[in-house]
Amino acid sequence: MQPHILKSRFSILYLFFTVFILLSFIIRTALLIKSLPDLDLSIWSCLIIYGTGLFYDVLTMFYFAIPYVLYLLLIPDRVYQCKLHKLFAGLVVFASLYLLVFAGVAEYLFFDEFGTRFNFVAVDYLVYTQEVMKNIQQSYPLLLLFSLLTCVSLAGMLLLKKRLAVSLAYTSSFRSRVKTGIVFLLVPVASYALVDVSLPQLSANAYVNELSANGIYTLFAAFRNNQIDYPCFYVTRDDHAVLRQLRALLQEPNSSFVTNEEADIRRDIHNQGVEKHLNVVMIVVESLSAEFLGISGNKDNLTPNLDSLAPQGLYFTNMYATGTRTDRGLESLTLSVPPTPGRSIVKRPDNENMFSVGFIMKSRGYDTKFIYGGYGYFDNMNCFFSNNGFATIDRTDFAAHEITFENAWGVCDEDLFSKSIKEFNKSYSSRKPFLALIMTTSNHRPFTYPEGRIDIPSHSGRKGAVKYTDYAIGKFLRDAALEPWFKDTLVVIVADHCAGSAGKTALPVKKYKIPLLIFAPAHVKPQRIDTMASQIDIAPTILGLLNYSYRSKFFGRDILRVGPGRGRALIGNYQKVGYLISDRLAVLDVKKQVGMYQVELLTGESKIIPIEQNIVDETISYYQGADYLFKNHRNRRDE
Repeated sequence: MQPHILKSRFSILYLFFTVFILLSFIIRTALLIKSLPDLDLSIWSCLIIYGTGLFYDVLTMFYFAIPYVLYLLLIPDRVYQCKLHKLFAGLVVFASLYLLVFAGVAEYLFFDEFGTRFNFVAVDYLVYTQEVMKNIQQSYPLLLLFSLLTCVSLAGMLLLKKRLAVSLAYTSSFRSRVKTGIVFLLVPVASYALVDVSLPQLSANAYVNELSANGIYTLFAAFRNNQIDYPCFYVTRDDHAVLRQLRALLQEPNSSFVTNEEADIRRDIHNQGVEKHLNVVMIVVESLSAEFLGISGNKDNLTPNLDSLAPQGLYFTNMYATGTRTDRGLESLTLSVPPTPGRSIVKRPDNENMFSVGFIMKSRGYDTKFIYGGYGYFDNMNCFFSNNGFATIDRTDFAAHEITFENAWGVCDEDLFSKSIKEFNKSYSSRKPFLALIMTTSNHRPFTYPEGRIDIPSHSGRKGAVKYTDYAIGKFLRDAALEPWFKDTLVVIVADHCAGSAGKTALPVKKYKIPLLIFAPAHVKPQRIDTMASQIDIAPTILGLLNYSYRSKFFGRDILRVGPGRGRALIGNYQKVGYLISDRLAVLDVKKQVGMYQVELLTGESKIIPIEQNIVDETISYYQGADYLFKNHRNRRDE
């Protein structure tokens, strides 16, 4: 670099570039060390991580520098060199350093929770600042963290002080500044057109790809790509062929299509026997991975109550969550639709009057309620449920005396279940059966709950939160058993998603496995069900247990009627969607990419195999068909 460049107005930016690259290297190395158990580390993977990472770090810094470049370009010398401006410039440098260090620490904590760089989850969390800020305050020693951030930023400020003084003392003409300014500005303009965030997908190991990205870049890319147009980004087939195959996939022995129209998936479902107008209580447990349960092999005795229920009801051993967020679980449980890319339907505009289990039960005279211990504006839950067949009860409906403990996400699970029993008593008093979907919150960071309930102290980690949630469910069932309506109640216990979804592969199948228990001793005979299924199949299965005949637009099917070898699961994250059948997993990704894997279901290990076109065609039919039907209002409620 030429000496006159280091003495220019822009010299402080060159030093900032160096600081930013150094910080990015430190963060990337820290995350690499954290990921070592899941990394197949080699010279090639290190080259990908640090080589591609350096490219994105430099690119990010050019974006970050845009407002500074414009400022340095436009401000005249007489203002630039005055004392007040020098003080202002010092504050800006300190604030910029603080922001970069803060972003690095925040990214490490985010990676610790989700196993990824900043992504769409971080974007969603920025929308709901109240819950997120409370969660952070209750989870981490903020005073210590902010003190360390301040010390590091001050140290950086001292290192940059001399260079800043040189930069502030330099005089220049506007014409000379333009030459340098244009170079700084052309790079981000060109990269915006030529580079996208999907570029660092050079390894079969998902951790390698995550580490080769830059968190600040991926955060802003998530803002930019918060909506995904399916036909533009994913491999597609002719709509007519897709819809015909989708109808074939949805056909069941006890169903008949209403019309022959390709885009009409309405089927009349015929169930034999007398209808059972049982109450249905669906407990959706926050982040309850199957691996936490003793019946799934866990040795820590975290779920004694759930473990004791399994032999008394239907225990589904091969159930998968459709996604990695609560809204995805609620979407699939309520609407029985595949997890199409981008936002869930719960958070999309134009999501009113969808064909939902709420409307089905409401048409049969049920009280239908969504009960949540937090504030239902989070993830658009209240709006979605109130417009799709449910009354909503959330934190605002709890009286002061009904709350014994709460944290950032809402009241503790005990308080939630106590409130639920009161709501069920109201329905019973009005002689109406009820369908209730109860969304728990206690198994969520900061993992706090009332002391003295279990043998693990509050705020000590995930295991304690799991055991407390299990305790609260056990207490709820004992309390509910004293009520007159309980003997005619079907209790469904399922997770919204797993505790973590990060893994070596794009869609780590084992991380999507969740428990499903259905309990009603007077009405359901105990049975172990090994059929592969996902959350979209739960609503049809419940309706089948009630012997309801109904007109369906669901994508799911009654698990108890699925023939041998016909099990399948649909899983996804924000960008990648998958179709699991037997030990084969087909994955659709942006840039119209298709992947095929052979999966060892017990261990979760997978390997890339040649494309099997018949499975890929079925995958496309589910996801392209779901996207088509939503956009064309074909899976709405019939008025």
